[in-house]
Amino acid sequence: MTVSWSPSVSASSGLGASSRSVAFRGGAVSRVPLRVCRRRDDGVELLPNRMQRLSVQASAAEGADDPELSRPAGSGSKKVIDGALDVSILKGRVDSYKGIIVEPSSLPVDVPTFERCLKASLQQWRHEKRRGIWLKLPIKNVDFVAPAVEAGFSYHHAEPTYVMLSLWLPDTPSTLPANASHQVGVGAFVLNDKQEVLAVQERNGPLKGTSIWKMPTGIINQGEDIFEGAIREVKEETGVDAEFVEVVGFRQVHHVAFEKSDLFFLCILRPLSSIITKQDSEIAAAQWMPLAEFKAQPFFQNHTMLRKMLDVCILSAQGHYKGFTAHSLHTGFQTIPSFFYCNE
Repeated sequence: MTVSWSPSVSASSGLGASSRSVAFRGGAVSRVPLRVCRRRDDGVELLPNRMQRLSVQASAAEGADDPELSRPAGSGSKKVIDGALDVSILKGRVDSYKGIIVEPSSLPVDVPTFERCLKASLQQWRHEKRRGIWLKLPIKNVDFVAPAVEAGFSYHHAEPTYVMLSLWLPDTPSTLPANASHQVGVGAFVLNDKQEVLAVQERNGPLKGTSIWKMPTGIINQGEDIFEGAIREVKEETGVDAEFVEVVGFRQVHHVAFEKSDLFFLCILRPLSSIITKQDSEIAAAQWMPLAEFKAQPFFQNHTMLRKMLDVCILSAQGHYKGFTAHSLHTGFQTIPSFFYCNE
């Protein structure tokens, strides 16, 4: 595309509007306005931080052939689309699977600009044969959800401060990973030297008001290891300090919380203190309960799963069963170690 300029500047009051003649390949000529400019003693200068936007009578396909108008995605480059210059490509980084992870901090501030940039970006990324596109929209950008969905994106997951949308670009079945499918829970069997089990009654939940005594249980927090969660739950619910011994087994069940699956890890803990201070908000009662009395409850005797889990805990406490202990090891993919649970 060839461009020739013939500026004409109005000098009234120091501010002027300019027009320029633009000659395009193929002979088409158009006069287009230049954004407001300021006259100084030494000539004419554009206002600071203003981009010249040139509306051209050229097709997006023609502009896409120009390497200066189609730089790599994620670089904040400009692109011709719908006959307009200087539409920014959304910034992002290429992931390990030839996809794009859009940088949330670089998103435009208004919906019309976002729509234009997203359209240009998708055109660019398809040209580059990108695969999965990840678009993280903070709460402040909630108005961008509708235009993103109209462009083909779908919900992937949400957190308290953002929603993540995704789009698979190739004309093949998507291989993007699904949202997290499981929640992870822990149960802690704590037995003291008097053969007493640390037992609690729930103030809330399905066992509320049933007078059933159970072991402390709870959900693992994000970024928390299994053994850490078991220790924390015991401390929170009963005030008892304990140390992790081993995982004796785990149970998987489906369609639990919002149709998600649930993994429940059964842990053996050794008490380091004995004084109980129950968590009033969650626990109705807590005590050290004789093991035989705890086991005799119909709650355990009438349910084969629960009875099996308790039997394994007792065998472990008696030294007749060996569970999985936690080993801190480096994976080679992360700088910090993670835990591998195994029987040795």
